[in-house]
Amino acid sequence: MSTRTLLIYLIVSVNFALTCCAQKMLKFKKTKIADTTYEAASIYDVDKDGNLDIVSGEYWFPGPDFTKRIKICDVQKEGDYYDDFSDYPMDVDGDGYLDIVTGGWWGKTLRWRENPKGQPIIWKVHDIDNCGSIERPCFWDIDGDGTIEVVPNLYNDSLNIYKLITDSSGKPTGKFSKYVIRKEPQRHGLGFGDINGDGRGDFVLAEGWLEAPADPLKGQWIWHPEFNLGRASDPILVYDVDSDGLADLIVGQAHDYGLYWLQQTFNAGKRTWVKHDIDTTRSQYHDLALADIDNDGRPELITGKRYWAHCGNDPGERDNIGIYYFEIDAGKFKCVTIDYGPPTQASGVGIYFWIADIDGNGWKDILAPGKQGLYLFKNLGLK
Repeated sequence: MSTRTLLIYLIVSVNFALTCCAQKMLKFKKTKIADTTYEAASIYDVDKDGNLDIVSGEYWFPGPDFTKRIKICDVQKEGDYYDDFSDYPMDVDGDGYLDIVTGGWWGKTLRWRENPKGQPIIWKVHDIDNCGSIERPCFWDIDGDGTIEVVPNLYNDSLNIYKLITDSSGKPTGKFSKYVIRKEPQRHGLGFGDINGDGRGDFVLAEGWLEAPADPLKGQWIWHPEFNLGRASDPILVYDVDSDGLADLIVGQAHDYGLYWLQQTFNAGKRTWVKHDIDTTRSQYHDLALADIDNDGRPELITGKRYWAHCGNDPGERDNIGIYYFEIDAGKFKCVTIDYGPPTQASGVGIYFWIADIDGNGWKDILAPGKQGLYLFKNLGLK
């Protein structure tokens, strides 16, 4: 090697090393909130005292320190499960306090729990509909009116939209209208987003997608059986991964190994879907979310393992668990590990985790429930 070549090599090597050393990574502070094993959780101000609180299953934990737990209600227990597959905050009765919308597989019922205006007393539970076994309730603005509708993923039952009824002044009444969109069984996995670029939100199911009509509550939805996603994640994410102007799908295998994205393409005018693996080495990617947690103006894919999803009966259930975020750049995914290890030491994300800036430092945090316990990962920013 000549002296000049050696000099160039040393300069490049030093510059690369300096760049690597200068690259900042997100740092998280991990706190175990409780040994509870509910698989859903959320963050919101339960008692309107100005502090964000944590809700998970039968309890809420007042902020800002979350060291106290207050009983909400009893939740049906079935073996290693609780019938609580979401803890979504919604003011159902219009009293200004956020209630909880939930449902689960065993109770076969969509419900809401009435917030007693933040008082430390038991919450009243109201049934919305005996709709069938719920893989997970999902929450989207289906009709574009600025309010959220409830759409439970029902494995064996129809696709239904539950819309909160309001009075003439727009105040919620504590009741829901039910709209049946498709009578065939949904199977495992549900997503929502504009697939065909017409400005309307479409539904994505495990075996195809439903094209939205002009009136999504009363019109006829069109079925497109263009793929089979297996036992897909809840939710299936609709996102333009490769920035080509076409919506793609991000899918986890909820009860097997695998995380991948389907690229929407056209061949001779016909829509086709091309599969690209993101990760094939880990299993139980049950819950996925898109959020900008590194404050770069672009969303990251945040996900992890649902620990003990089928109580030891799925591939990879005894593997280590973890939480990850993936940077997305023109169809490429870069994995960053937030937590990883055995369930006695690390956390997964459960069936319904939550992302919010709980401490007001400008960086989004992660609340991770599951059979491994309830953990909070405070985002300390780039370090």
